[in-house]
Amino acid sequence: MAVSPEESFPPRKRRPSANSFVAPNLSDHNLLQSLLLLSSEISTLQPLLFLLKKNTSSIIRKSKLLSILFQEINGRDCSSSNDPTTSRHVTGFPPSAVLCFDELYIVLQRIKTLLEDCRNCSKMWLLMQIEVFSNAFHELTLELAILLDILPAKKLKLNDDVQELLILVTKQCSENSAYVDPKDQDLRSQVVEMLDRIEREIVPDQSKLAEIFDKLTLRDSMSCRDEIELLEEEIQSQTDEKSKSDIIALIGFVRYAKCVLYGGSTPRTNSRRRRAAADVSVPADFRCPISLDLMRDPVVVSTGQTYDRSSITLWFESGHTTCPKTGQTLTHTELTPNSALKNLIAMWCREQKIPFESTELNVKSNGIVTNKTTLEATKMTVSFLINKLKASQSVETANRLVHELRVLAKTDSDSRACIAEASALPLLVKLLGLEHPSLQVNAVTTILNLSILEANKTRIMETDGVLNGVIEVLRSGGTWEAKGNAAATIFSLTGVPAYKKRLARKTRVVKGLMDLAREGPTNSKRDALVAILNLAGDREAVGKLIEGGVVEMVAEIMDGLMEEAVTILEVVVKKGGLVAVAAAYPLIKKLAVVLRDGTDRARESAAATLVNMCRKGGSDMVAELATVQGIERVIWEIMGMGTGRARRKAATLLRVLRRWAAGLDAEVASGAYSDVNMNTTSTRIVLPG
Repeated sequence: MAVSPEESFPPRKRRPSANSFVAPNLSDHNLLQSLLLLSSEISTLQPLLFLLKKNTSSIIRKSKLLSILFQEINGRDCSSSNDPTTSRHVTGFPPSAVLCFDELYIVLQRIKTLLEDCRNCSKMWLLMQIEVFSNAFHELTLELAILLDILPAKKLKLNDDVQELLILVTKQCSENSAYVDPKDQDLRSQVVEMLDRIEREIVPDQSKLAEIFDKLTLRDSMSCRDEIELLEEEIQSQTDEKSKSDIIALIGFVRYAKCVLYGGSTPRTNSRRRRAAADVSVPADFRCPISLDLMRDPVVVSTGQTYDRSSITLWFESGHTTCPKTGQTLTHTELTPNSALKNLIAMWCREQKIPFESTELNVKSNGIVTNKTTLEATKMTVSFLINKLKASQSVETANRLVHELRVLAKTDSDSRACIAEASALPLLVKLLGLEHPSLQVNAVTTILNLSILEANKTRIMETDGVLNGVIEVLRSGGTWEAKGNAAATIFSLTGVPAYKKRLARKTRVVKGLMDLAREGPTNSKRDALVAILNLAGDREAVGKLIEGGVVEMVAEIMDGLMEEAVTILEVVVKKGGLVAVAAAYPLIKKLAVVLRDGTDRARESAAATLVNMCRKGGSDMVAELATVQGIERVIWEIMGMGTGRARRKAATLLRVLRRWAAGLDAEVASGAYSDVNMNTTSTRIVLPG
């Protein structure tokens, strides 16, 4: 039975090299059986129906003849290799024949893999590489011819019929040159010409575009989406930047054609090949705290926090010298690759069928665009979508168009710039308030994706109605996803210090974030918490957060999101002065529990928070901490096994407790304990354990 295209082969990330194929270490009889099975398997496959149709059908037909040949040899071997008087296997093949069989097995493996690549490959890339694939088929058939020609037929004692079959197969494999179908060559020339016209900013003729995509069997939105996914996967098989750049140009071309020929599309529930990171629940540790996206190149800063390299680099370029998550001043801006985490993310991506390597190339060098085709295709796509969106009178149509903008805005910086420059923001604002949950999610997520680009932050803040629209979605959005993405947009905007101050002064922003952090599902809570943390990095904003109940909110979520809650409390207490300390007083016992049971990062933040509270709050704070059962033992444990910063804070905390026990209240309040060696203190706190 013929194997269907979907069942032929599973997708593979990397193609094996020719050297990776080896002959099996089998007995002569089993080797022949393996050759028979392999050639039979290839012969049952269906040839391609369009590109390389003749090449694939020809090599499949030759494989079928080979399977007949191996079957005849196997039949002769079975009838002549058993001694009737002893009933045992007495003879094998000549060494020269075994060597030929080994090499034939390797060549057949490579044929099967080549057919697999053609079946799973992007149609566009297959077309662009048509001569390369044709040569590959030709080289393999020539290798078959050579091996069959030197196969020792006489030593194998083949009968006349089998020898004639061997001669026939050998002759068929002895092709003079690689065959490239003139129709394939003509189609490739049409695509190359169209790409060249796009690069010269000439909009493609829609009828010719439709003709090309019809010939490639890309006849609807879904097939084009599959094609884009295959091209993105193809990038991972390439090693040179030129090929990667060419593939990205093809992605832009297919995306443009998809929109023009078949209109926008909504996300499908199940992808046949792979999913985007946005379609699955990404583990919190794999998300960049700045962009909230899956990290592709995780790096560690001097505070020990991990960020995606592109996000933290942009943070530094914006003039920041602090750690975005903790608010601490960085001792240096050197970035250390987090290879262990990168490997874990790569493994997770493979399991989830998510491409790990980014399709966004560094397309600019010294300010000059090196892939103009991609840029112009993006501009044309954006222009088409925006014009359609302006003319759209159907909510469903608008939803499909906005979804296309959302996907495009996530692609790269050039796409974000093109969309914003095409005046998309005023159109998106009008859609935020419509009572259509999917459309609202797509619109606010598009704004979120646009906000990643620094220049677009200003556009969002200054374009009439955009910020208010995002805030309204944060407060009363139709879904938790919409609210969470609105919170993520607020977080993105707070990356600019002036906007951080401006947003913190808006009571609606603070209240919306607090409510989401209290009531939303886990992912939405985290979106709100990172925005709150970023606001807390500004001393003026802390007052608004305290008024909005940030300390009470932290107390409510601490059991479920301990690390995030304690990190926020640390920054609030540090920046908020005595008011924040007083508000946090009821949390001392909860912080002590974090010291005992929390993660390394949570214990570090808890220790730092308690030190600040004791320094600013005086003996009352220390007395409350001292009443916690076993607190000294917990502190000693952190001093021995915690992070470097946690050990330092724990040592300071122990000095505070000992001075309080010694009755040195005034020194505790003034912070004079900080330079005293704790080993010289004569009084020790002994609490029941």
